[in-house]
Amino acid sequence: MNHTEDVTAGCTRPPELLDLPDGFLLRRRTLADADPVNAAIVRNIDHLRPWMVWADTAPTLAHTQEMTRVGWQLWEEGSDYMYVLGRADRPDSVLGMFGLHRRIGPGALEIGYWVDLGHTGRSLATNGAAALTVAALALPDVERVEIHCDEANAASAAVPRKLGYRLDRVAERPASAPAETGRKLIWIKER
Repeated sequence: MNHTEDVTAGCTRPPELLDLPDGFLLRRRTLADADPVNAAIVRNIDHLRPWMVWADTAPTLAHTQEMTRVGWQLWEEGSDYMYVLGRADRPDSVLGMFGLHRRIGPGALEIGYWVDLGHTGRSLATNGAAALTVAALALPDVERVEIHCDEANAASAAVPRKLGYRLDRVAERPASAPAETGRKLIWIKER
């Protein structure tokens, strides 16, 4: 059964489980995920550091536990929805993180993502973002979904391009991570 198809208009939150092609899934991040999420971040810190401002140093387990608790609370409040990318046959696996964030204003959600270095090049970011796009646009209060990435991050920019998002604008801002140019691409898909 494809849980992405379970998304129905009128829901106030996205589904907690989204099946992806080839035996992968996105599932709501739970409090029990803190240890494997921390291990995945630490394992990928050099891969994440160029693009993620929060990846300047490897997080402690205590920090990841707190961020997981905060993420759980934000889901309950309806402001952010954090997902773990994993294998369907290994539900405790952590191969990346995805999120839907209400930080861009009313009527919109922003998709964020990263994929484990050993699993890049398999369309996991594209498939995960596609499932989250469908889920987000099925919510009654969401008219627009955005993906933001730095102009130099070609891998991240390929995702919205493949999914039919349109490049709305390039926002100039100070670079916040080591590889950034300070030119943020804002990709948009509307209902």
